[in-house]
Amino acid sequence: MLTRDDQTVEDCLEVVDQIAPVGLKHIGFKDVGVDVPMLRELARRIRAAGATVYMEVVSTSRDAEIASAEAAAAIGVDCLLGGTAVADVLQRIAGTPIRYFPFPGRPAGHPTRLGGSPEDVARDCRRFLAAGCAGADLLAFRATEAEPLDLVRAAHRALGPGRLIVAGSINGPGRIRDVAAAGADAFTIGSAVFDGSYAPRKGGILGQLRDVLAATAGAAR
Repeated sequence: MLTRDDQTVEDCLEVVDQIAPVGLKHIGFKDVGVDVPMLRELARRIRAAGATVYMEVVSTSRDAEIASAEAAAAIGVDCLLGGTAVADVLQRIAGTPIRYFPFPGRPAGHPTRLGGSPEDVARDCRRFLAAGCAGADLLAFRATEAEPLDLVRAAHRALGPGRLIVAGSINGPGRIRDVAAAGADAFTIGSAVFDGSYAPRKGGILGQLRDVLAATAGAAR
């Protein structure tokens, strides 16, 4: 994710060009931090690099989520992550190839915290699939009422063929191994790459990303 502290970085166009040699196949951004015209150009560059384009919704109101869904359709992303206004979002992206992954549980605030039990998360995941979503975007490590990996396991069981993305707070290879073992199909990472905390002995973003990719290869389910 071309994001830091829950916002798309202002120099995202430069960054996406800089990281091209790494060969990432999945690149995303948030719906805040830069304007829609820049996000449209960012999506174009990501796709030109051969990667799938993701946008994650940070908006905390129904109206803002609807506006973000409409922006996602205009930008032309491949996958839309986050939000809780499932029916409204699905209506706005109907007729597009966008795959939608809402937040299960009770997300609140910005930066977002996640309330809810494993049972709550599992119930939401089943509801998402029934509505036509592609899976769920789980803020596992923002949890305030449950153990993060318990939420991952519950979501994985409930989603069945749906895809489970663990959103944010991935800060090292051990955490990648843990979420993979608990059933996650994918995860998002941004701040830990930009601030260098993922691989503290590496001096640049390319080294950080290569270490992330190495960890994913070792943790693949």
